[in-house]
Amino acid sequence: MSDLNDVPHVHVRAPGKINVYMNVGRRTDDGYHDVATAYQAVSLFEDVRAFPSDTFSVAFSGPINTRGLPTDRSNLAIKAARMLAKKTGFAGGVHLQIEKHVPIAGGMGGGSADAAAALLACDALWQTDVGRDDLLKLAARLGADVPFSLVGGTAIGTGRGDRLSPALAKGTFHWVLALADEGMSTPEVYGELDSHREKHAADIAPIDDAPAVDTGVLQAIRAGDAHLLADVLHNDLQVAALHLRPELTRTLEVGDDSGALAGIVSGSGPTIALLAASAEAAIDVQVSLAASGVTAKHVTGPVAGARVMET
Repeated sequence: MSDLNDVPHVHVRAPGKINVYMNVGRRTDDGYHDVATAYQAVSLFEDVRAFPSDTFSVAFSGPINTRGLPTDRSNLAIKAARMLAKKTGFAGGVHLQIEKHVPIAGGMGGGSADAAAALLACDALWQTDVGRDDLLKLAARLGADVPFSLVGGTAIGTGRGDRLSPALAKGTFHWVLALADEGMSTPEVYGELDSHREKHAADIAPIDDAPAVDTGVLQAIRAGDAHLLADVLHNDLQVAALHLRPELTRTLEVGDDSGALAGIVSGSGPTIALLAASAEAAIDVQVSLAASGVTAKHVTGPVAGARVMET
């Protein structure tokens, strides 16, 4: 596979994401939930290289254990490539080489980043010139987080999370990601949230019919103020994720003890995102987590969405 680097190809880099705020509405008749979330793209990237081919195929590399990831039509990046080929009438295929750094089933949108990168890479490789608006429409059909992987930065997502409104962000936020060894099933976490709400209906606040993001989140992001953002971090899915994986509570405690301003489960978990006041403070948190046996990475946000690195 290393010889492929000598073959003309397109290299696209796409970021993972953190949900710094997530309000989950009640389950609808189709089994899904409307959400309102504040996404921030962070500097943990997926690198996707698209090579000319007569067929559609995918292979993985990088530090993430990809054993068990599908390489057939069910792979989201392959779905993205096939969808673009069908839309444009492109008769060939593509070989996708994905260097993974974002945790699998970690609540950071790694698969969505792969799909977004595949769309952009294939569009460039095949010279189909679909255009950004149409790429975003295709992305929305692939999954709720895929459009944001294309856009990047900071944005508010509504509906299933795929209706995006860019949010003005100032400065740089420092995060320490506590990475779990094993991923979590998003449907299982949502199911656990529904069960929790049903069981504790008398004790919890009414569920919003129209989920919204707290205005304090937008103010904190606009100001580039980590202390303000720490006060408003929230994820409705966190209670369910912690119930399914109680050991994550200890990770949050270690982060708090080591000086993090606040911590939150990202998306459906199990990745924990700990917000730090500065780069120096983030290193202290990272060292403490590593000492407790947790794999930790210092990242920053917001960063750009999927972009072509080379052709």
